[in-house]
Amino acid sequence: MDDPEVIRHIGALVDEEHELERKQAASGPDDAAEDRLREIEVALDQCWDLLRQRRARREMGENPDEATVRPPEVVERYQQ
Repeated sequence: MDDPEVIRHIGALVDEEHELERKQAASGPDDAAEDRLREIEVALDQCWDLLRQRRARREMGENPDEATVRPPEVVERYQQ
């Protein structure tokens, strides 16, 4: 994925996240929606990490296409 694709994917995930949150606010808690929100949160963390990797590689004169999506276990341990 190149940078614009990653950014579009982030936008789509954020849109889905907001839609699920609106539905939950209107109809109450839903286990399936909660599970999907957690999946979206992890996917967003992975996308942001990938975008940061790509930008860092580019700044260092390296090939940004060599950046890889890190597993959830890795990106979820990052400190905010």
